[in-house]
Amino acid sequence: MNESLLEMVSSFDIHFSLGFIVFLRVAALTALLPAFGERSVSVRIKLVLALAFTIIVAPTVESRIPQIEFFHLPTVALSETLYGFLLGIGVRLFILSLQTAGTIAAQSTSLSQILGGASIEPVPAIGFILVISAICLAVTAKLHVKVAELIILSYDFFPIEVFASGSGVAEWGLNQTRRAFSLAFTLSAPFLILSVLYNLALGAINKAMPQLMVAFVGAPVITMGGLFLLCLTAPIMLAVWIDILNSYLHNPMLKTP
Repeated sequence: MNESLLEMVSSFDIHFSLGFIVFLRVAALTALLPAFGERSVSVRIKLVLALAFTIIVAPTVESRIPQIEFFHLPTVALSETLYGFLLGIGVRLFILSLQTAGTIAAQSTSLSQILGGASIEPVPAIGFILVISAICLAVTAKLHVKVAELIILSYDFFPIEVFASGSGVAEWGLNQTRRAFSLAFTLSAPFLILSVLYNLALGAINKAMPQLMVAFVGAPVITMGGLFLLCLTAPIMLAVWIDILNSYLHNPMLKTP
């Protein structure tokens, strides 16, 4: 009886320590995920989601997690939380790239002040529409499954009790930031081209007819043109965005060209 009780207690301690270590990485990542980690989502729901991911991931990575001595626990807790934040920031940068693309597009088409305060984070209307659409698309495309796969994969390049080098983390961060800004400018390129053509046409008209108030004539044109261009390009923009997001989730350590 006593031996069985001791075995149960020992098994509980092993599984509890395993779940706790996995939870540290999962919770930090979940706090920054699109849809699951939004500021509008309750902290209780985030906690439940983190526990759900932990229950899914822990049995899969059990063989990759060694026994942790008690005096090594603070170091493991710090490294696991750091790795979770790094992975989460990498995913979050894709949302920030859409917000940046929306801001560039809105400034180019005089739509920066419409519905600017509709979201928790004040963004122009185009950025708000793109972010909401992208979140819906990502969730529909089984974001939760891909995130679970990402967490399991992360134990290959972020093993337990091994601190990543500062230079490696810095290089990885710069690479992800470069990809985010490159994606933002790529997605907003049609609106920049439209803005350049509009301003060239407006300048030519103003030169030909100085007495005409071209600003009053051109403002509705650029606004309607921006909305029309958004309707045409939004599906393509979101398709490009989800493809790049999926490539990151499958291999977050891949360097961008």
